[in-house]
Amino acid sequence: MSRFDFWADAAVAAKCGTELPFEQVGRGGVQVRRPAVVAMKSSLKSAEGMSRRLLSVEHTKIRALREQAGLTPQELADRVGVTYRLVVYWEEGRYVPEARNMRRLAHALGCVTADLTGTRSGTEMLVDLRYAAGLTAEEAATRLRATAVGGELFVDAHKIRSLERNRQVSGWSWRKPECTGRLVQQLAALYEVPVRMVMDAWMRTRPMDEPPSLPEHERRGPPTSAVEGWEGLNDRQRVYLGEILRDDRMTEAEMWMRRQNQARVPPARLWRKLPFSLDAPAKLVGHTRLQLRLRGAGLHDQGAGATLHALERLGLVKVAKDRVEIAGVGEVDRTLVEITRRGRACARAGLGEPAESATPAHLLSEWLWGVLLRVASTGVEGLHESELAGKSLFYLAVGYRPKRQAHPSRGFIELHPRMAPGDTHVIEYRWHATALGRQHIAAYLHIYTDIYPNVTPSNR
Repeated sequence: MSRFDFWADAAVAAKCGTELPFEQVGRGGVQVRRPAVVAMKSSLKSAEGMSRRLLSVEHTKIRALREQAGLTPQELADRVGVTYRLVVYWEEGRYVPEARNMRRLAHALGCVTADLTGTRSGTEMLVDLRYAAGLTAEEAATRLRATAVGGELFVDAHKIRSLERNRQVSGWSWRKPECTGRLVQQLAALYEVPVRMVMDAWMRTRPMDEPPSLPEHERRGPPTSAVEGWEGLNDRQRVYLGEILRDDRMTEAEMWMRRQNQARVPPARLWRKLPFSLDAPAKLVGHTRLQLRLRGAGLHDQGAGATLHALERLGLVKVAKDRVEIAGVGEVDRTLVEITRRGRACARAGLGEPAESATPAHLLSEWLWGVLLRVASTGVEGLHESELAGKSLFYLAVGYRPKRQAHPSRGFIELHPRMAPGDTHVIEYRWHATALGRQHIAAYLHIYTDIYPNVTPSNR
């Protein structure tokens, strides 16, 4: 089976896994099928098909977090800007905090809104993002109407609520992925979150919709500042900067290969610092790869220090020192060089290369895409929990986030227990792709195939 056949089947499975129940509806004597809508005043269907409350604040947590913060009810009320009685009602569960108070309440308690609602990281719906931003549906609609796409879609509070409840939104433009893609961008700006968070929440909330299509960025030539920076260098400095860029790329490729082979990879802040020279006779320690590159270009070691420091003063590279142990020689000083973002842009402009295109905001990096494929390709069997560790979990797994106040994970994979016969106990835990993870693969496989051609299920 080819990888395209494999993922075509995965696409069908993703659709089947998230399909809503259908009902027969009569229209003018004609029977048609449409998604059945369950009438629940304050609930919605998650991407996994499980219903959950549209807004559910765990009132017991409000008091626990308040006491943990060392605040009295009156002090909390003063910080949020509400009355003492309202705080008491919140803690008793008699009232649920309104959207406009949620953000201030979380800030006053030193937590995130997910701590109050119990929403696991990587399971956020559209309504969660709005409440986390402290906006009512009316306030969100008013602000959106001031934008071009908001006016084109005739956004109002009713449409915002219908969008969040996975109900049909009236208007032909709402069926156009390019229009909803522009709306996703405006929602991200309004809610002050990354575009990928809104895209993920949209696809969880509305799993049967065609995913919004984000506007493509125009490919532009190198920035004027980068061209001017290159033109201001002399011939020797240009050769140095070009060779440093090439060595940086080679090192990056080496790190990628190590990661694909599941070997240990040091942090980028370490391997980006390239060995330039060793403070010892060359007959004892030899030449670094960068020195050999420069020698191949006709430049030798004399004057290297002055050239490096000139590039550093221009903000094109960073120069550092450390000490390393050389067998048979002992500890020697070593000079390290790291190309900066400005230096990279100048070198690319001078070498006539097109500007680097960033990965689209809603897509994964090559590394994370490989991890998702690795989990998804195991199918119903899943991947043993010990086979996946490290930073990828904080960006992909349900229940994780990189840091306490950081944006949550994508929620593309989840750890499930494997039970013994009779469900007497858990034998082990295994990683599986979530419904959103499978949906993401099905929707964007063709794009990933183009931008990461070397990453496939077979070489994960």
